[in-house]
Amino acid sequence: MAFDSISQFLAMGGHAPYVWSAWGITALLLVTIVWHARAEHRQLLNGVKRRVRRERARSAGASQVPPNAARFNSVKGGMRDDA
Repeated sequence: MAFDSISQFLAMGGHAPYVWSAWGITALLLVTIVWHARAEHRQLLNGVKRRVRRERARSAGASQVPPNAARFNSVKGGMRDDA
């Protein structure tokens, strides 16, 4: 083994601040990347679920409109043609 004891291993021959800070930053970045990917995945799934619910409600609402229902989307001469 390159080191005689755990304390020498942790001291890294005087290079401990550089070595352990590099390990710490790397571990922090990896944890952050995993957390961010999971958060984006969760947001994507929630967005898809909302869109599916909205499209189902829209298609269900369109099929429940009676065929003789008044429609207010036509304008002739400044008055609505709904009569």
